[in-house]
Amino acid sequence: MNKPIKLLLVLLFTAPLGFGAGTALAKQAQAPTKESRYIPTSAKINRHHLDELLAKPNELLIIDLRRPDEVSSIGGFPVYLSIQANELEKKLDFIPKDRVIVTVSNHAGRSGKAADLLASKGYKVAGYVGAQYYEEEGGKLTKIVPPPKSKPTPGLKN
Repeated sequence: MNKPIKLLLVLLFTAPLGFGAGTALAKQAQAPTKESRYIPTSAKINRHHLDELLAKPNELLIIDLRRPDEVSSIGGFPVYLSIQANELEKKLDFIPKDRVIVTVSNHAGRSGKAADLLASKGYKVAGYVGAQYYEEEGGKLTKIVPPPKSKPTPGLKN
């Protein structure tokens, strides 16, 4: 078979696959539907339960999975371990196994996945919470105001 015909056959038979793959990728890029969203098996914690856990700070570890800008704009808990959701599995060696763990994100999506991951690795997970839901239920979040940026000093490299 000569090259032009072979190339034409390859294009004819692979083009539909390329279009199908592109359509599948476009569907994956869309917002998740209820059917495709991750459903955690760990317990979702309400404000009352979290307040009970917070009353025993020596036994509790809160892992906040949000970005620093999310914590500063929405608020967080007085003491927590900050680990980005995509870094959690790499940081397991830094997480103590002798404490009860609560994972936190804004709306409990990332924290639900993280709670399940930690539970599967043998950690004592009480559950997960969404910081904004906690606040809506009457819980108090700590707002951290970053210090104002200092003005550059003339003649010094800042």
